[in-house]
Amino acid sequence: MNFYLGIDFGTSGARGVVIDASGAVRAEARYDFGGLITLSWPQLWQQALFAIIGEIPPPVRRSLCGIAINGTSATVMLCDRTGTPVAEPILYNDARGVQVLNTLRAVAPPNHPTISATSSLAKLLWWFDSTLGGFSAKGLYFLHQTDWLSFLLHGQLGVTDYHNALKLGGDPDRMSYPDWFSQLKTPLPHLPKIVKPGTPVAELRPEIADEFGISRGCLIGAGTTDSIAAFLASGAKAPGEASTSLGSTLVLKLLSTVRIDDAEKGIYSHRLGDLWLAGGASNTGGAVLRQFFTNEELAALSRRINPLQESPLYYYPLVKPGERFPVNDPHLPPNLSPQPTDPVAFLHGLLESIARIEARGYQLLAELGAEPVQRVYTAGGGAQNPTWTAIRQRQLGVPVVPSLSPEAAFGTALLVRDGKGGD
Repeated sequence: MNFYLGIDFGTSGARGVVIDASGAVRAEARYDFGGLITLSWPQLWQQALFAIIGEIPPPVRRSLCGIAINGTSATVMLCDRTGTPVAEPILYNDARGVQVLNTLRAVAPPNHPTISATSSLAKLLWWFDSTLGGFSAKGLYFLHQTDWLSFLLHGQLGVTDYHNALKLGGDPDRMSYPDWFSQLKTPLPHLPKIVKPGTPVAELRPEIADEFGISRGCLIGAGTTDSIAAFLASGAKAPGEASTSLGSTLVLKLLSTVRIDDAEKGIYSHRLGDLWLAGGASNTGGAVLRQFFTNEELAALSRRINPLQESPLYYYPLVKPGERFPVNDPHLPPNLSPQPTDPVAFLHGLLESIARIEARGYQLLAELGAEPVQRVYTAGGGAQNPTWTAIRQRQLGVPVVPSLSPEAAFGTALLVRDGKGGD
């Protein structure tokens, strides 16, 4: 029997899900990052990757014939020709690219997905700006988190998927980088070759296969981003159906017959077969809640909230200044005032405010030409909170239902099983 492993790298840990050809889950594994602050990000990711594989029961590992990985969108790395990182990665929500936005705006088409302080291309230009990062491009490779982790398994340096490549400027139709790159005055490192997500890249390295008791014929597929993987795991299939990922951040994806790209509003579209997956990612979400409440407090206090009653508190909950969608402002300050002494009222205000941001996001997509949202599938830790679900359903005005699977790793396992890259 053939099994397929999908691995999801999030902000707080990694998850693995193994499915069979029918999509039934055969094994799961997890690795939490908490407390491991003595390691660099690449060391931590590498440790998590092989810990996940090692946690899969040996009989299941022996039947693995495909593995793929998803990572946080626009988390990027610089490596030498051996794949060794030469700098700490720049994470998905790092907005240092704001310093090169004028350079980008001068050459990129209006409303292009790369024109964002957190885009992969903005981070690349920051690294190679002589007055900012100051790196020399010679002999270096620019990779996404997913690309590097996949490289550890298959050994092919410099391969990416068109979901990850979107914010680097990659064209999902031409599978290449745009002509306007020639107008960039910044010397560029080696950019990864673009392939369809899920496409087999190479077999698992023999030494890894032997160490873990995996068939040497096991194929490593091109990966995807965490939000695309969550969407694939949701069960949404028709235009107007959407997926909200309520993790550390808030990510919206809406199936549309219309491609929508508006960098000024933090909106971009991924190709998904004959449709487009339009959406954006907000910096609000669970990370803000964890600043004030433990998981136990969130559960206990939520039960004391009446979700049918709207909170009068209007916040813009952020961990630090900077927002991507539905407002694209790298300097937007958090608004968490006034803060009532009653923790129930405070939590109610936070949950309500994040739900308002979600509703505004889907409303904005419809205003720009996407189908109005008809149903929202939800994954992530916030999907487990019934009070928050009821608040969101009231704000959205449409059914809010659990995803087919709450694990983005499940979506990645489906991706490598099908090997079709969303086509």
